[in-house]
Amino acid sequence: MSGSLWLKRPTTDTPMPMIPRPRRETAPGAPGAGPGPGPGHDTRIPDALADDPLDELAERIGALAAVAVHPDEIAAILESDGMTDDHIRLTYGRADSFELAEDLYARVERRHPAPQAPPGGAWPAGLAGCLLRGLVFALPGLAYVLAAPLLAGEQGRFGLPGGTVPLLAGAVTGWVWNQALAHRAYTWLGLGDRPAAARALLLGAPAGALAGTAVALAAAAPGETPAALFAAGQSVYLAAATVLLVLGRERALLCALMPLAGAVPAFRWDLPDLLRAALLLTALTASVAFAGLVLRPGARRGAAGRGGPPRAASLPYGLFGLGSGLLVLHAGVGDTLVGGAGAVIALTLSMGPAEWLLHRFRGESLTRLRTLATAREFRRAVTGTLVLCLGGYLGVLVALTLAVTLAWPGAPWSTLPRLVTLLLIGTVLWLGLLLQAFGAVLSAAAVCLLAAAAQTLEPAAGPVAAGGAAAVLAVLTCVLLVRPTAHRL
Repeated sequence: MSGSLWLKRPTTDTPMPMIPRPRRETAPGAPGAGPGPGPGHDTRIPDALADDPLDELAERIGALAAVAVHPDEIAAILESDGMTDDHIRLTYGRADSFELAEDLYARVERRHPAPQAPPGGAWPAGLAGCLLRGLVFALPGLAYVLAAPLLAGEQGRFGLPGGTVPLLAGAVTGWVWNQALAHRAYTWLGLGDRPAAARALLLGAPAGALAGTAVALAAAAPGETPAALFAAGQSVYLAAATVLLVLGRERALLCALMPLAGAVPAFRWDLPDLLRAALLLTALTASVAFAGLVLRPGARRGAAGRGGPPRAASLPYGLFGLGSGLLVLHAGVGDTLVGGAGAVIALTLSMGPAEWLLHRFRGESLTRLRTLATAREFRRAVTGTLVLCLGGYLGVLVALTLAVTLAWPGAPWSTLPRLVTLLLIGTVLWLGLLLQAFGAVLSAAAVCLLAAAAQTLEPAAGPVAAGGAAAVLAVLTCVLLVRPTAHRL
């Protein structure tokens, strides 16, 4: 999972309309005034017949009102310009900004600009990049295949294989820390300050590696030292991978992970322990080296730039990483460490197409925003796009699950009930990522954490918890994202 859906706000500011002033009246006897009226008449005579102030306002903000798909958008423009309800009642004779916005919406003709055609090959190139990210998300799973004989030991705790607890503890700690760190770095990138983003990663990535290592060592029981050491290397890798993914170095990360392809023969033949350890250490060393190279701009003095975004703003993203990570772990629990990794591999591989479909949903929604004239049409179009994108993602997840099932015939998670649970978890992840991309990360994190807590307390309730979470996120998505204002940049 990544935060690549950050979209910058427009760099040009649209000038807001000036509030029209009432026309001045001319007193009798003043230069240019006509003869005074007779007795009993009003002594004030307007110098000219004033135009309707609403016409003048419609002319001033016509360019903005013409592209609005709902009166609420015009009301937001009026309020941002400082128009109070008292001013609107005195000047325009309407009760408030919403009534004035409805009149303007009805008076101004819709003039949506034609959507710009995407550059040639934009979607295929975007798809290739997202598939690459999905591949580098899944390749680290081969490290568990290589390390399985090295970690083999006595039966572990909680009915899990030996060494699983420190591995999971270190992994979850890394997910939480690195999700929050990635958000902070992406925020710096959104501000156009790449050296400051590198500086944030330079300070945060080693701290995350130390935190994951400390938690894994603390969770290790006697006899689980090899697993704790592997978890320490896993924490270091997660920190390096976060740096490379945030800074757009997916190809470098792919090159660093290539030694893990040596795990493929391990599915059929027994490899020497020395070779297994060498492949793991080579991939880890290459990942750290590449991360160090791309962090050089952050090492310069003064690279931190301004004060930066508040650190508390990154906390919900860490909580979302915790909840989604726990759900993925529950999906991958099997009778063996390797067997249980099959579902995780299917989910992680699907994150590449999922990311592309998230981009596709955003692009289609923005196109509809420019071409449709009413809020009802927009809601209908966005709902259809949402159903198609979610359905496409679940179709990809089913195909990947079947492919991995062929590689692991008879895996404990390949039964129909577990497949249904896997699809429900996939729905939760995709909708959660979609809400996160539109700023509703706290709601997505809360739902994922509740579902993960329910599965942890009662593993048999996994399908119910995942189904409930998917239903809640679907309702939240339909409520939030069918509004035109949610798609304004």
